[in-house]
Amino acid sequence: MDVSSHPTSPDDAAESLGLGLSSEEIDWLRTETIFRDLPLALVEAIAPCLHKVPFAANRRLILEDTEPDALYILRSGQLESYRTRRSSQAVTAELHPGEVLHLQALLLEKAATKTVVSQTECLLWKLEKSRFVQLAQEYPELNEELSKLLATCLEDVSEQLAYEQERQQALRPYLLTRVERGVVGRSRYASRLRQNVRDATSLEAVPIATDIEEKSSERRPPVLIFGEPGLNKDNLAALIHFGSANKKQPMVQVDCESLRSQDLFGRGDSQPGLLEWLGAGTLLLNNIQDLDEQLKEPILSLLAEGSYQPVAREGEAPTELRHSAAWILVVAEKALPEVAKRCAMQIKVPPLRLRKADIEALVTYFAQLLCRQRKRRKVKLDSAALRRLQSYDFPGNLTELESMVERAVNQSEGHILTEEVFWAEENEKRRFRFDLLQGYPTLRKFLLSPWWPDRINYGFTLWFYPIVVAVLMWGPQTRDTNFALNFFWAWWWPLVLISFPFVGRLWCAVCPFMIYGEVAQKLSLIVWPRQLQGWPRTWAERWGGWILYAGFALILLWEELWNLENTAYLSGWLLLIITAGAVVCSVLFERRFWCRYLCPIGGMNGLFAKLSIVELRAQQGICSATCNTYHCYKGGPAEGEGQETGGCPIYSHPAQLSDNRNCVLCMTCLKACPHKSVALNLRPPGMELWTTHQPTSYEVALLLLLLGAVYLHRLPQLTTMVFGDTALLESFWGHAIASIAALFLPGAIALLVDRIRVQFQGTGATRDFLTLAYGYLPLVLLASLSHYLLLGLSEGGQIIPVFWATIGQPAVGLELAAHPAVIAFLQGTSLLFGAGLSIILTQKIGRQSWLKLMPQHSITLGFTILFWQLIV
Repeated sequence: MDVSSHPTSPDDAAESLGLGLSSEEIDWLRTETIFRDLPLALVEAIAPCLHKVPFAANRRLILEDTEPDALYILRSGQLESYRTRRSSQAVTAELHPGEVLHLQALLLEKAATKTVVSQTECLLWKLEKSRFVQLAQEYPELNEELSKLLATCLEDVSEQLAYEQERQQALRPYLLTRVERGVVGRSRYASRLRQNVRDATSLEAVPIATDIEEKSSERRPPVLIFGEPGLNKDNLAALIHFGSANKKQPMVQVDCESLRSQDLFGRGDSQPGLLEWLGAGTLLLNNIQDLDEQLKEPILSLLAEGSYQPVAREGEAPTELRHSAAWILVVAEKALPEVAKRCAMQIKVPPLRLRKADIEALVTYFAQLLCRQRKRRKVKLDSAALRRLQSYDFPGNLTELESMVERAVNQSEGHILTEEVFWAEENEKRRFRFDLLQGYPTLRKFLLSPWWPDRINYGFTLWFYPIVVAVLMWGPQTRDTNFALNFFWAWWWPLVLISFPFVGRLWCAVCPFMIYGEVAQKLSLIVWPRQLQGWPRTWAERWGGWILYAGFALILLWEELWNLENTAYLSGWLLLIITAGAVVCSVLFERRFWCRYLCPIGGMNGLFAKLSIVELRAQQGICSATCNTYHCYKGGPAEGEGQETGGCPIYSHPAQLSDNRNCVLCMTCLKACPHKSVALNLRPPGMELWTTHQPTSYEVALLLLLLGAVYLHRLPQLTTMVFGDTALLESFWGHAIASIAALFLPGAIALLVDRIRVQFQGTGATRDFLTLAYGYLPLVLLASLSHYLLLGLSEGGQIIPVFWATIGQPAVGLELAAHPAVIAFLQGTSLLFGAGLSIILTQKIGRQSWLKLMPQHSITLGFTILFWQLIV
């Protein structure tokens, strides 16, 4: 309150209105002030000496530690007194008509002990100090009577202070002393909620006249606040209390689930309850839906009439009804009709899923609050993380969001809160899942052992890979004489394509590219100790996928135009270039930046891994409620059953994963987790593609590129089918143009057909091209496998003779090769199986009738027929 400075005397504010009092005013003086105990003669002697002085609002009447200049009696209006304290806030008290000021200071000739200011316009009766002294001399008994009166007042004050101390002690376990936060956000729901709070704070106290007491009293009408769990409804109740005129009264909160009648209503006359101690304060009844059945009627009576009955002691007669002036705020998880009709106002708190527009503001608020508490620099929310949060429904509402933000801030080492540092809850029920780690303890033991993947990587791949590259670079240059070339094209490609539906991106866990990247990273830190750069996530999320796409397109064109399948040193250069990319990124950035964002082979692996029948995930309840170390993500020392690790190499967390793209199954999280939260689930293949999947444009572009790659691998057959011969391929530029057409034309056709589908469906098209394009994924995978089956089944069995030929020895040994009819049968089966799976997957993704998705089904069958002509 803005209180203007004012001298001790109010004479400067207004002129005196005259001397003397009427007989009615003398009667008021004798009944409403402490002078009621004085003899009539003394009161009649004092009355003519009083001046009537009007006093404006928000002005200071008395200043503490100054000499009193007069005796004041408050006739009307309201004053406030306080004593300034250096160690704590000033304690204030309201003064009402009948209050006598400066009596103690004048009698004891001391300075004023409190500052007094006016809250409203007031009318004061003033007795000048000089006149007070003169009266004391004329009436010697006046001093004696006033001293007795003062002693009685001090005794009353002492009793009142003791009562107040006892009251504070009784209320302390239930007190709410502050508001945690306001209503954060600018959505229409947040604005409406703020208006509801304002309306509740302005509710007027209404008189309640009952037969319980001789005189009527006032109380504010009850308010019901209801909504789902986790919405901080008790904080809204605190907002209402501390924003109202009742804010100077205490506010207490009781949980109705554990509420006992004697605690609230008291027991007899000797044991007061909360209502009696509370007086005109505010009572918050939290979770009233959990109220005991025996308490429902007394509570409903309290809400409706403000009356209650203390619990009678055993053997005693029931006590009389009492009246409570407490303001009652009720919090419930739903609008209970019997409670609602007894409340003057109802506030429905909207769930967080309806306030998606406020999530960014709420996350920013929670994060800045935590950063300020922990004295660290402010953090910002990444746009991808915001989109992910806005796509989630938050069954735990604000409580869940606040918990997620706290974990994200704890987990984040930089100033950007990325998608990976939030603990996303599952959007789909865990149906059709079987945890292989629980079902097969031996598998769990192996994956926790040093054998996976470190001993494989550094005990075998580290030295075997350079041998393969050296043989490619300096050995014989054809596939029938170079075992490394034979292994790369006739073994690795078919096996890795076959593995995708079963183990996803497992190949990346033993990838030689990143093994040498990690070796280079460690050596560079020894030679040049430094802090590795953090990931440029915003840039990488936007451009990394397109760089990967361009790299894969160049590799495919290089493979076709320069015949990499049968040229060993060029295949060796391909491996070295990819390894160089991994090494450079590892020297510059922490962990496996190349593996997550830029590796062309990793991009293909991540795409096909979506079809896998296994997934690595986390048990959400354990991660949300138990974990506070984040060792699986950040790394850290051994804790409990967890091992010491450096954290996930590609910054993924099993609780955050929504598909298999960003999990290489290295099992670092399994080794680090002390809570056994990590699960390796067996599930229907590609299940997230029609449940939780989020499409991306660069992934679809890569998918269509791989579709065209199958035609590119069969370019001679394709040109013969189209032009009748392969003359076009005899010149480099003709070969290049044909290669580009074969690589990119199928994707263009697929896009054109989708435009026809959209035109065909009109406004009924509920799925866009990016979403439905993943329906081609099984066909692309199995068509690619169909192509490489020819190499694998016809040349893979010649690895032993080819090995001897590589080292200059006669090509001896067992040669195995499948019959061409068998190869054709397996190729045809793969194509038919891929087409059927693509049609089924398209139906599940599209969630529409067969007729509406017929354009994409038709092009799927058209691609399959053409593959059959070229491959089988």
